Amino acid sequence: MTAPVSRDELFRRGTDAPAGGMLLVGAVLAVLGIVLFAVQLSGDDPARGWRVFHINFLFFTGIAVGANIFVAIQQVVKGRWAGAIIRFAEASVAFLPVSLVCFLVIFIGRNDLFPWIEHPTPARGQWLTVAWVFWRDLAALVVLFGLTIAFVYHDLKPDVAELVNHVSGFRRRVYEKIAGGYTGTQEQIAHNERRLGWIAPLLIVAYAYLFSLLGFDLIMSLAPYWVSNLFGAFFFMGAFLTGLTMLGLMMIYWRKKMQLYDIIGTKQLHDLGKLVFGFSIFWAYLMYSQVLVIWYGNLREETSFIYDRLWGDWRPLAITVGLLVFLVPFWGLIWMKAKTTPFTFTLFLSVSIVGFWLERYLLVQPSLVDSPAFGLPEIGVSLGFLGAFLFAYATFARYLPMISPRLTLRAQESHH
Repeated sequence: MTAPVSRDELFRRGTDAPAGGMLLVGAVLAVLGIVLFAVQLSGDDPARGWRVFHINFLFFTGIAVGANIFVAIQQVVKGRWAGAIIRFAEASVAFLPVSLVCFLVIFIGRNDLFPWIEHPTPARGQWLTVAWVFWRDLAALVVLFGLTIAFVYHDLKPDVAELVNHVSGFRRRVYEKIAGGYTGTQEQIAHNERRLGWIAPLLIVAYAYLFSLLGFDLIMSLAPYWVSNLFGAFFFMGAFLTGLTMLGLMMIYWRKKMQLYDIIGTKQLHDLGKLVFGFSIFWAYLMYSQVLVIWYGNLREETSFIYDRLWGDWRPLAITVGLLVFLVPFWGLIWMKAKTTPFTFTLFLSVSIVGFWLERYLLVQPSLVDSPAFGLPEIGVSLGFLGAFLFAYATFARYLPMISPRLTLRAQESHH
């Protein structure tokens, strides 16, 4: 076991994250995506642009929230092994304001997305009306994002308070705002831990409930007569898994970029790999459970959703999703060596996250069009969202500590 790293050294590394490259790449991709999205909207098929925008909103919002749910779970179960990588998950909170803006943008193109606007479904009554869907989903996002930001804010406070006198300029003003009157007394530490202790479980419960609601409103409603009680769990657990895969990729990236080999070793790689492996199996279980009940019931309004995705032009994509999200990660990450070797771990994480983008595509598109299409609109808008995510993430990394000495030292004390 390597010798513990000093607190001062951890602070130095955490506040010196080389985020410039990610900022630049993110900015370029975001601008490119905005331009291509605008071009698509001004062309002959604006609905195609709105569909891919909708898909990417669901995908990247799930990543940003799902990663922070992992942190909240660590708080609830008093987990210590992830101390050195917690901030790599929390940094995705910077994308949430962008996500909220994207949700507002979606409703500009609502007529090209939601078929129940032009063809109302009497069976749903007032549930599927523009005003009701918009305001309840906006409220759901505000509550969920607010809880996530509050959790990260209080988790940052002890680390930022120690550094406020060692930074200057804009960063110092940010640190002072977050630290407030926090000086690290025993009473303040206990108070902050109690606050984290109740925000974390509240955030987890809110995530399960509100992300289920978003799945019902923003995906299930695209096929207005299809219903599945299990779909909400399927949607939010998939988003949680994408958060884990993003965290894994960022852990590999920052471990190399910041030379963190002495605090992020094979144990963290192995533990996170086991989570990705386990929840990949759980995703397959939820999918199978959902399909089995619908297929056995054999009700036309239920089976149509499954049939449209498993047969015809969509079948190759459905098979690809099953391979990338479940079979490849399962047979790859079942081996300990694959989880603890950065190259293979990165490979299987990348396969999984690409598979999940295709899964979101498969959930949305067959309800709106007859056959899949992949071209410049899909690539351009997706790269734009990726750029916005990276830019927001790198902004967090540039101004806030990317290593928590408090949590990292706890992990080292517990021999992780």
